Amino acid sequence: MSPRTKPPAVVAELGRPETPEETAARKAQNSANHRNRQTINNLVYSLLATVALVIVIVLVVPRGNPTATTPPVDYTTIAQEAQGSEPDRLVVPRLPDGWKSNSAELRTKTADKVDSWYIGLLTPKGEYIGITQGFDANDSWVADQVAKSRIAGTRDIDGVTWDVYDNRKSGTVPGDVEYGLTTNAGRSSIVLVGTADDSEFRTVASALAEQITALKGE
Repeated sequence: MSPRTKPPAVVAELGRPETPEETAARKAQNSANHRNRQTINNLVYSLLATVALVIVIVLVVPRGNPTATTPPVDYTTIAQEAQGSEPDRLVVPRLPDGWKSNSAELRTKTADKVDSWYIGLLTPKGEYIGITQGFDANDSWVADQVAKSRIAGTRDIDGVTWDVYDNRKSGTVPGDVEYGLTTNAGRSSIVLVGTADDSEFRTVASALAEQITALKGE
């Protein structure tokens, strides 16, 4: 007696056996679905691996304050190299420990046609004071340096009279000009502006007083 041939299984969705073409199409679709799932899984695994690598880098690589690690600028040496190139001597403050400079340069061929010597200072309290010495400058140049602020009065520091510009209570501080001091000596207009308090401005002004007085006498 020959074995019976098993009849094709009835597919519930169809209510009848699949045709060979339908069987082939179903298998092809199942293969495609499997490949798609594998692709998505691989993408997820790759993303997780990338995130893990970033976390490791963040934890391992040392970080610090860029300002704290930047070596201070030696404005005294820069001034010595530039002395004699302008009509007045470049002013150079001698400041106590804790002060440092992050910038110093002699600015020439500027758009305003005024050469100037600039020193950017970081105070012990973490504030900023900029010293700008303009040569043969006019009132308009000085006004630009203090962001066209109004004079709030005058202040005598070690025999030098300064015009005072105080924007601390104005509610709108133009740039870093929260406070400013200006004076004239020789052919120089000397401007101090920044975010420091009165005592730190006085420290800088005092450090410049002798040199400013000398310029006034020339």
